[in-house]
Amino acid sequence: MRVAVEADGGSRGNPGPAGYGAVVFDAAGGVLAERAEAIGVATNNVAEYRGLIAGLRAAAALGATEVEVRMDSKLVVEQMAGRWQVKHPSMKPLAAEAKELATGFARVDYRWIPRAENTHADRLANRAMDGESIDRNGSDGSDAPEPARSGPARWSGASGTPTRLLLVRHGQTAMSVERRYSGRGDVPLTELGGSQAAAAGARVAALDGVTADTPVLASPLARTRQTADAVAAATGGAVRTSPGLIETDFGDWEGMTFGEAAESDPALHRRWLSDTSVPPPGGESFDVVHARVRAALDEVIEEHAGATVVLVTHVTPIKTLLRLALDVGPSLLYRLHLDLASLSVAEFYPDGNASVRLVNDTSHLRPSR
Repeated sequence: MRVAVEADGGSRGNPGPAGYGAVVFDAAGGVLAERAEAIGVATNNVAEYRGLIAGLRAAAALGATEVEVRMDSKLVVEQMAGRWQVKHPSMKPLAAEAKELATGFARVDYRWIPRAENTHADRLANRAMDGESIDRNGSDGSDAPEPARSGPARWSGASGTPTRLLLVRHGQTAMSVERRYSGRGDVPLTELGGSQAAAAGARVAALDGVTADTPVLASPLARTRQTADAVAAATGGAVRTSPGLIETDFGDWEGMTFGEAAESDPALHRRWLSDTSVPPPGGESFDVVHARVRAALDEVIEEHAGATVVLVTHVTPIKTLLRLALDVGPSLLYRLHLDLASLSVAEFYPDGNASVRLVNDTSHLRPSR
């Protein structure tokens, strides 16, 4: 049996409180096992090795014969592949242990992947650093109980009551009419945008589980706050701002059209369209946005676990949240379209699973007949 092991480790302080995460996938991408553990004070590299060891042990316990190891630690991958020497005293015994475990398989391949493609193991590692230990094997979910509210598909294996996020994109602005990059520029809604926001608010208010107590969190920019105000007016709730939900900083491209930005620096613009680590000049990369939105998501789930929460935000943060829920790579950012004032729904379960229920719904914007 061939499996894939993705592992990650981190340290808050380097050295500091550290933990690792590891996940074993089958050939179809299904989760076979997850491991996560806090390891006390250690460095990032030690935590990375501990994650690799845990992943190899889990693969061995499952009876795997061939393993593809995928990690975002260049150092661990190169050392385990034999291309770099292991020089640091604290890592020599860990490398030796990992190599000993690897001899138990018929074949082990090591491949470096970008951090953005290692989000599952990264999430486990962060949970470990928060003090949570995980040692479980996956299942087909056939015997998993359904949550009382909008339970998951049985094959997902998700359990517990999810935190349900209602993701609303802001309404139209003058910048969106002209199809210009609109990041940190604080532009208001147009008249049509205000009508779109009101329609989105009415739609949200009509959903099951939405009450006056349902939190409404918004990016601090004017267009999202205006849209959130319309949602809160419909639900009877109140709006709070969340800085982590702010749009990408497009830097020097702010206010430009696609063509103008491409013409200003063709090579950089082409790289930006295919590499999430590349920032616009003076701006922030999608990888930076990903980390910021993931931290905001963790805060929402910690504060509102098991509840329904409305998040009024922008294109990139919504795409990032859907990407986290789907546990997929960065190509989603370039392939998913989200309309103004659209509604998407994602649920995040306490066991680490997630479910996307709705994407880019604009039925509330259609004129009535």
